[in-house]
Amino acid sequence: MIKKTLLAAAVICSASNIALADSLVIGAPMPSFADKWMSYLFEGVNEFDDKHADVEIKMTDANEDPSKMLNDVDNFIDAGVNSLLVVPTDVAIVKPISKKANRAGIPLVIVNRLPSEKTMRKVDAYVGSESIQAGIIQGESVAGMLDGKQGNVAILLGALGHEAQIQRTAGNKQVFEKYSNIKVVAEQEGRWDRAKALQIVEDLLQAHPEINVIVANNDEMAIGALLAARKAGKTDADMIISGVDATPDALEYLGSGLDSTVFQSARGQGYGGAEIAYKLAMGQQVQKMNWIDFELVAEDKKMEYLMKYAAKQ
Repeated sequence: MIKKTLLAAAVICSASNIALADSLVIGAPMPSFADKWMSYLFEGVNEFDDKHADVEIKMTDANEDPSKMLNDVDNFIDAGVNSLLVVPTDVAIVKPISKKANRAGIPLVIVNRLPSEKTMRKVDAYVGSESIQAGIIQGESVAGMLDGKQGNVAILLGALGHEAQIQRTAGNKQVFEKYSNIKVVAEQEGRWDRAKALQIVEDLLQAHPEINVIVANNDEMAIGALLAARKAGKTDADMIISGVDATPDALEYLGSGLDSTVFQSARGQGYGGAEIAYKLAMGQQVQKMNWIDFELVAEDKKMEYLMKYAAKQ
């Protein structure tokens, strides 16, 4: 699936070699090749690469290690790449990456994980989806399904401090605060992980048997929640469970424990990020903030969105 991988040793080539090459080279440090959702983003990057013979995009795997990512950035800069396309391990790492890129005069595109406004001043462009929008869409879907009935909500949080965790949760709460029948009774960090979410929800359902709604910052945690609910003897009618991302795994559960999810086009972000990095490498002007909209996916749209993956989104 990930074709354009590049081991750290292979990154180290002379700037003169790149200068003499027929194609542009984009260095693309990535957080983890093992992340399922990210794999669709990488496909988008590869799709752009395949369509453009005059560019080569070289991806590296940081294994979620910020120091490894910084080393990958250094190697790409030493190699004299024409631009950098980065999905950061975390938003804090964007500041040192931007300093390195600015010092070297190399255009920098950040994808998916939005840094602070101050840090963005040192970044040439951002491509992603506006996380608070996902939380609002998710929250409104839950409110609609409750239809005035009491909703006792548990929120499963992604890794604390991630922009997506903060803003998706803020969007949820912005909606829930408008409804007198909806109450948030628990929030816990599931770190985007299915197994961790399963354990958390098992404990939550014992401590708070009144919980009948679970909203998760991503689909993997939502799947963990519905598996825990099943273990606790809860039926689909007993619980409303909603996630974010509309991954193929989550879509398979839609209508069978998962009540809604919110589509975030990983492939669209990858392709869009590669396109912006390419334009910057060519010396073209680009828009600073590039948004790809979220979309609500309920059971009646299950096949439509599964087909997006079948058609490579």
